[in-house]
Amino acid sequence: MRSKVNLLPDNIKLAVVQEYLSGGYTQKELMDKYNIRGKQCINNWIRKFVGCNKTPNRPMIKDTKHSNKESLLELRIKKLEEELKREQFRTKALSTMIDIAERELKVDIRKKSGAKR
Repeated sequence: MRSKVNLLPDNIKLAVVQEYLSGGYTQKELMDKYNIRGKQCINNWIRKFVGCNKTPNRPMIKDTKHSNKESLLELRIKKLEEELKREQFRTKALSTMIDIAERELKVDIRKKSGAKR
């Protein structure tokens, strides 16, 4: 039989994430403080609340209420900027591939605008 899982409400999880990102505590210290048993729980919560695919580096900032929110928002903005750059590069690469294919194969690939009748 499986052991009972310690389910914490989201507001406590968010507080743990904010304490960790503020630089005041290590993950181990927070696990002891809040009696968290899973080794990846805090990383999973960071991904959940910050929206990162990987655990972000902790910024060393002053410990205030607003700075915690600001640091979470800054991490989110940084992630979105990286995704935008990646998609812009992908779009340019695909457009270049279509241009080369049209030139080499002498076939129109892009859809022509305008009404057909």
